Amino acid sequence: MSKIKPAALPADTLIGGYRIVRKLSVGGFGVVYLAKDKAEGWVAIKEYLPSSLVTRQEGELLPSVAEDKLPLYWLGLKSFFEEGRALAQISHPAVVGVQNFFRANETIYMVMNYLQGATLQEFILTARDLKREKIFRESTIRSLFDEILHGLRIVHQSKMLHLDIKPANLMITNSNKAVLIDFGAARQVINKTQDSAMRPMYTPGFAAPEMYLRDGVLGPWTDIYAIGACIFACMNGFPPVDAVARKSKDKLHIVLGRLHGVYSDNLIELVESCMALDPQARPQSVFALQKQLGDMSSLRYQNVGLGGRLRAGFGRLFT
Repeated sequence: MSKIKPAALPADTLIGGYRIVRKLSVGGFGVVYLAKDKAEGWVAIKEYLPSSLVTRQEGELLPSVAEDKLPLYWLGLKSFFEEGRALAQISHPAVVGVQNFFRANETIYMVMNYLQGATLQEFILTARDLKREKIFRESTIRSLFDEILHGLRIVHQSKMLHLDIKPANLMITNSNKAVLIDFGAARQVINKTQDSAMRPMYTPGFAAPEMYLRDGVLGPWTDIYAIGACIFACMNGFPPVDAVARKSKDKLHIVLGRLHGVYSDNLIELVESCMALDPQARPQSVFALQKQLGDMSSLRYQNVGLGGRLRAGFGRLFT
């Protein structure tokens, strides 16, 4: 029987000077709310609330944590707080803006810019249903990930890793900006230290193989694997096979081989190198990946902007 998720805060709850309007989303490690600040401006507030560690009944404010899980809860809380503090120092249009973070109700709340738009996952699902030869045009893929990589490079320069890059965490705003959202630092800390009986909460297909290892060395190459998997999803309409399954029987080269003539060899090779099972075989930095993404001297993709295409209607999004 699946564990009941802890209850979200009810509408009109006042916390830290913000008023909760409604729940936007819920995941294994937190709840995101739409809220208003004192000036009646819209914000998104993320509450640290790992469902594997806490319970909370309807109408309650404080999460309840079993005594044997308290050390792990506080460890994840510390990581979540440090993530918020680090993100608050980053100002880049491709990285979700953190306005504030505060402690209340024995947990941490991260106040972020409220982004209106749709996730890349939603675009992929809509595009896939059209059953075209190409899910997205190559120019769209290149301009989209050019924006994302500029933001990710700043994140890495700030000594942070995202650790949960996937189409559902790439937002395309109504103003045609691609933005990285929902970092996974607290998630990774908990997964690395949890009892083996607790199920890791990775997204199959997008998590690098080293993330499944207790002694796996994480670095920029870990996020780069996920970037490659996201590009794969944009080309195929489906996520790639999970990294653990690939270790026993890897068909990535075969699947990508079917796309020759549909997408350029350069883009196919880029995905294959990003998704190498050996971390050392991948591009070791975002800068190196940006150079590879822009290495299109014979094609005219690098100067095609994302703005005006994703929101101009799906007819322009596809071939």
